[in-house]
Amino acid sequence: MGLRIVHVVCSAAFAGVERYVLGAALQQAARGHRVTVIGGDPGVFPAALAARGIGWLPGAGVAEAGRALRRIPHMDVVNSHMTDADVVAAVAARRGAALVSTRHFAAPRGSSRSRRAVARAASRRLSAQIAISHYVAAHVEGDSEVIHTGVEEAEPARGPRGRTVLVAQRLEPEKHTADVLHGWRRATARAAGWRLQIAGDGSERGSLERLARELGVAGTVDFLGFVRDVSALYDRSSLLVAPTAREGLGLSVIEAMAHALPVLASDAGGHRETVGGAQGAELFRPGDADALAARLDALVADDARRAAYGEALRARQRAAFSVGRQTEHTLELYERLG
Repeated sequence: MGLRIVHVVCSAAFAGVERYVLGAALQQAARGHRVTVIGGDPGVFPAALAARGIGWLPGAGVAEAGRALRRIPHMDVVNSHMTDADVVAAVAARRGAALVSTRHFAAPRGSSRSRRAVARAASRRLSAQIAISHYVAAHVEGDSEVIHTGVEEAEPARGPRGRTVLVAQRLEPEKHTADVLHGWRRATARAAGWRLQIAGDGSERGSLERLARELGVAGTVDFLGFVRDVSALYDRSSLLVAPTAREGLGLSVIEAMAHALPVLASDAGGHRETVGGAQGAELFRPGDADALAARLDALVADDARRAAYGEALRARQRAAFSVGRQTEHTLELYERLG
């Protein structure tokens, strides 16, 4: 008989953390465990989970997630994701369940003094803590077991890659999308007919579109908005730029690696564990638009170099960031706690 596992995320979105939760739930159910998920995008989660026999309950906020968790009669492990979910697990999980918190961000819990106090109290009930990277583990409180996020292997791209540079991330200040626009203005790739495509949405979209106009590059930049399935973009593009200086690990980076898409990333955070571990790693100093432009232009100008680098990244993903590896190590942790 398998474990009775509950994943909790206090959200109705479908960003990186929610995608992580969905993938973990599907893989754990495939191994014979009974899984329930609380929270996540109601337009995606119910159908995707039901197809694999996984239960789903809405949990857009602390109160709703808490009520949902109390409705579940049996649980061996409650795996919470982000601070609000940690609090829900500590307050509403049934006694006897092992509580595991997965840390996705390189920062302590809580954005204010009061929230930090609540989070500290909740953390005392935790049985274990997972960090998605060594970088995250070094920047959060408490001991963590590092289990890298994994993604599925991707089929080789069927068609030719376009003359496109891709950015795929939330358009929020911490993602540093503006750095890419400044680098794009300095790059010569525009004159050679290349385009920059930005997939994602967020609070900075309007200001980034204005910045593109101010820099005189708007005619070569496409703002695609939120894209639910970016696989086709990975296959059509020739380069992914990941500028974030404090990326916990970078799901879009790992997915791009699986698609053998070359990645130009900031030399910081979790990128040093993903891209940085591949032969010929292409990294630039965070915020250095000139260095970004120079490396971008060098890659754009050399088809063979991009192809070899993409294959090196694919090999790195398969060796260190596979779904099977993540699932195996996570279940080993759950079973130790039982």
